[in-house]
Order: sequence, then C-alpha cells, then structure tokens
Amino acid sequence: MVRNVETGRFERSLAGLTAVGSVVTAVEIYFEHDSASFGNTMMWWPVVLGPVGAVAGVAGFLDKRMAKTALPLASAVIVANGLQGTYLHGRGIAQKPGGWSNFRYNMEMGPPLMAPLLVTMVGGMGLLAALLRREQ
Repeated sequence: MVRNVETGRFERSLAGLTAVGSVVTAVEIYFEHDSASFGNTMMWWPVVLGPVGAVAGVAGFLDKRMAKTALPLASAVIVANGLQGTYLHGRGIAQKPGGWSNFRYNMEMGPPLMAPLLVTMVGGMGLLAALLRREQ
C-alpha cells in the first residue's frame, strides 16, 4: 500500500475513500440541516450529492473508465457545492446579530463555517483519484 502511494498508484483506494466519505458527510449534513428544518432549499443539495459521490466513488473503484469520467465529474460538482456552502454559511454568520463583529459567538451559535469545507475535501479526494494511476 505504501509503495502504491509513493508511486502515485492510489486511484482505486482514493475512489473508495471518496465513496465512504460521501456517505458519512451526507448523513451528518442531513441531521444538521434537519435540525435547521431545511430552512433554505439549498440545504438539500449536499444531502442529494452524497449518494451521487458514493455511486461515482464505487464506480471509480470498480472500473478505470469510471474513475476517469464519472468520478471527476461528480467530484467537481461536490467541490463547487462545498465552496457554495462555505459562502452561504459565512453569509448566515453575517446575518446573525452582531454579524462578523461578534465573530466568536456567531461562529459557535450560527452555521458552522468550516463544515462545508469537509464536503469540498471529499470532492477533492475524488478529483485527486482521477489524476492518479491505478493500483495493480
């Protein structure tokens, strides 16, 4: 395994990790956004994209062609959604009483600013998997 990573042959493993990460983050996001009553319809996007990333990750794990086509496409959409979520969470913090001037309190009580970056990281793993060579 270490030799595969050192030689850049980590595609299948990273595709599988993308699938697992997509499921885990989608479930976590569902519960967090459900506690906010899905007040904005955009809150459904990362929940819906989780299974898409999982299917693309499994397909990339099983098939080299899928790892070079479907996985990077799904991963790019997930990265874009994660960056959009970071913006929306930042906007949510700004709309809280005191906005950014009351940063510490609003970071704790408002939408978690760094949480969408986890989604971005999962999508980034899928993009990286598409760039790497396949293990033997």
